[in-house]
Amino acid sequence: MSTATATPAAPAPIRGATLGLLTLSVAVATFMEVLDMSIANVSVPHIAGDLAVSPNQGTWVISSYGLASAIAVPLTGWMAKRFGEVRLFVTSVLLFTLMSLACGFATSLPMLVTFRLLQGLVSGPMVPLSQTLLLSNYPPHKKGLALALWAMTVVIAPIFGPLLGGWITDNMSWPWIFYINVPVGLLSAAVTWTLLKRHETPTVKLPIDAIGLALLVIGVGSLQYVLDNGNEHDWFGSTEILSLTVLSVVALTFLVIWELTEEHPIVDLRLFKRRNFRYGTLALSLGFFAFFGTTVLFPLWLQTVMGYTATWAGIATAPVGILAFLFSPIVGKNVNRVDLRLICSFAFVVFGITAFWYGSFNLDTPFQNLLWPRVIQGLAVACFFVPVNQIVLSGLNTQEIASAAGLATFFRTLAGSFATATLITTWDRRATLHHAQLTEQINAYNPAATDYLGKLQSLGLTQDAAYAQVERLINAQGFMIATSEVFWLIAAIFVALIVVVWLAKPPFGSVGGAGGH
Repeated sequence: MSTATATPAAPAPIRGATLGLLTLSVAVATFMEVLDMSIANVSVPHIAGDLAVSPNQGTWVISSYGLASAIAVPLTGWMAKRFGEVRLFVTSVLLFTLMSLACGFATSLPMLVTFRLLQGLVSGPMVPLSQTLLLSNYPPHKKGLALALWAMTVVIAPIFGPLLGGWITDNMSWPWIFYINVPVGLLSAAVTWTLLKRHETPTVKLPIDAIGLALLVIGVGSLQYVLDNGNEHDWFGSTEILSLTVLSVVALTFLVIWELTEEHPIVDLRLFKRRNFRYGTLALSLGFFAFFGTTVLFPLWLQTVMGYTATWAGIATAPVGILAFLFSPIVGKNVNRVDLRLICSFAFVVFGITAFWYGSFNLDTPFQNLLWPRVIQGLAVACFFVPVNQIVLSGLNTQEIASAAGLATFFRTLAGSFATATLITTWDRRATLHHAQLTEQINAYNPAATDYLGKLQSLGLTQDAAYAQVERLINAQGFMIATSEVFWLIAAIFVALIVVVWLAKPPFGSVGGAGGH
């Protein structure tokens, strides 16, 4: 039987410069955690070489963190009720900092993967609780601004992660991508605890839902492994991937059934009975699926097809953060004045236009032409993430915010994993198909093909060298056509999401107020 601790008299609300300091403290911790999901990506070859393993084995540095984080995030609501939101956030930041230091000291791949796994586990509550702490300490008329400031850090961090990671790896050494977290984490934990220790939420001694926890670990862990490694193992052509997929489906099915009937569930799935949470989370997840798909595919295309270095691909990708940074606070200040569904619809239209714009690129597109759609897409980022998070949390009780933020973050993160797995697989397979179709045109009966081969040989190339040049051209064009097709698919998803967001119903202004349906 659960018992709640006594609630002391409420301390004075935080205002002015102190509130600004709290916002900065929470934001840098969030930025640090989200950054760590992507900062290691470009450092994998250096890490693999330094630890004497293959680049393929080195990717476990990324996979282990994502797997552990995916398991921990949905537990945020239960842990916040059990230990208190402030205490849990500060502890999570300190343990994350400690694990970052341990990652930098790692001398073998198993040691590094173990510390990354632990780092992912302890980081789980950081993002959802950062959102919760800001919302609970901002006055009602500024909660939209709080969401905007939170969204800025969550969206911009993965964009700058590869850029920062590349620079640190090239100019310092890979352990420093972890060491930079140490002073940031210690400062954030100290400031947050100093300002919020008297604002701790009531705790409840809840029993541990051991069955729900076991099903969550098995189901989510298996699913995350499949998404991270499916493409590399030819998906369901692999017995391992097929077995883990079946295990994941069975475990997650039982998890849903169990959690809906458990008195003290480890994950509160009953939140999906709330209309705005249900459709808001759906719009957030599918929108992030499409957005993250462009964020992954764009630099990958630049590096593998266009011949860009990792640094220049990062520079071409980064401009999306400019308008997102400038407009997020403006959107946040006005979320209570405009129908949020209209703002989201505008965002989806802009997203769709820019994705279609990406699809018009070709192998001769100059660098400056790549930047404009990235810049404009930043406006859509601000008009999507701020309102949709307001929709997700609208009408919920204060004590439900941590659970809701944790669940929404979980589905958003999972959508990013699905985007990477499915869109990259689609891109790769469409490129293979177009390569085969274009190769069929290289024969003695095609005057254009024979004429081109003849011109190459007239320039002094041997027949084998001429065919090798044609093969390179066909390969590049096959990937270019596939790139356009995937961007067109993403554009269609964005446009279709306009329907989803209109399934939510106003009012959207009451975040952390009285309950609603």
